[in-house]
Amino acid sequence: MYKIKMTEGRAKRGTMETPHGVIETPVFMNVATAAAIKGALSAIDLQDVGCQVALCNTYHLHLRPNESIVQKLGGLRPFMGWDGPVLTDSGGFQVFSLAAIRKIKEEGVYFSSHIDGRKIFMGPEESMNIQSALSATIAMAFDECAPFPCTRDYMLDSVARTTRWLERCKTRINWLNAQDSTINPKQMLFGINQGGTFEDIRIEHAKVISDMDLDGYALGGLAVGEPAPEMYRILEETVPFLPQNKPTYLMGVGTPQNILEAVERGVDFFDCVMPARNGRHGHVFTRNGKLNITNAIFELDDRPLDETCNCYTCRTHSRAYIRHLFKAKEMLAMRLCVIHNLHFYNGLMKEIREAIETKTFTEYKRNMLEKMNGGIS
Repeated sequence: MYKIKMTEGRAKRGTMETPHGVIETPVFMNVATAAAIKGALSAIDLQDVGCQVALCNTYHLHLRPNESIVQKLGGLRPFMGWDGPVLTDSGGFQVFSLAAIRKIKEEGVYFSSHIDGRKIFMGPEESMNIQSALSATIAMAFDECAPFPCTRDYMLDSVARTTRWLERCKTRINWLNAQDSTINPKQMLFGINQGGTFEDIRIEHAKVISDMDLDGYALGGLAVGEPAPEMYRILEETVPFLPQNKPTYLMGVGTPQNILEAVERGVDFFDCVMPARNGRHGHVFTRNGKLNITNAIFELDDRPLDETCNCYTCRTHSRAYIRHLFKAKEMLAMRLCVIHNLHFYNGLMKEIREAIETKTFTEYKRNMLEKMNGGIS
């Protein structure tokens, strides 16, 4: 159950009750693709950085170790040692990202495994079966993330198929939740709004899927190549047509700046590989913009990554030391920077929630954007 506690304009401060705990929103979900954060972080580390929700990848876990193994071990949460909520994506994004090795049919999508080339089929029912076996808190509907750019005719066909797939997902998850063998019989289902940058297609699709009374609604197919102002325009026009009594999730987004802009437009849930991926390459987020910690200017810098941060990395190590670790190709360098970046993102979300509660979000957003838009140094 989702409850709005406070609003400021379209920005919402809410809570979502799930079978595995309450999620405070707006929230950033930390991406654990193969049931682990890349950068050698454990479930205990996720707790330490303030993570509320871990996001795992259906397609990748289907390939290895396979959902049957995870199911035999009690589901994703005990498997990875994580006691909070888990959201699994549906495999639908791989329809976009693996375009060279897949074929889309009405029944579903035929893939060639990116690991060994073996043939894989995934449709709405298969995706729901896998996510149920993984015992995710929230399952995502199977959809097609259409490429950008694409023609209007292609988008209309794609969105219509995504709607038909959503209906099949809902039927299947209801059946799975009713089975005695299901680990999580209260698994939730989020539908996905598609339509690219075609405003009218987005709005019509939002209206159609809103009538399905799902547990939440995502906006997919954004941050896939379109300019940021286009993404903000689509959010501005589409979010009002999604149910306001259900959480809204912007998939695969993004930078701290993107998050602030999207919260202002009514978005509750976010995820992105950016903080972990950037951290593994020595790019760290701070309140004053991004730092490339491998730059020579940090060779003798004994300050923490961010002097306002109280994460483990900033409490214990200097910029000079972390730069040295990268130059020495020590794995600890990646781990320390990923810890900091995820702590920064989760801390940002906490401050956003507090700002909405106190009706100061507009001012907070303006101040943060001014500080963070300095670029990489």
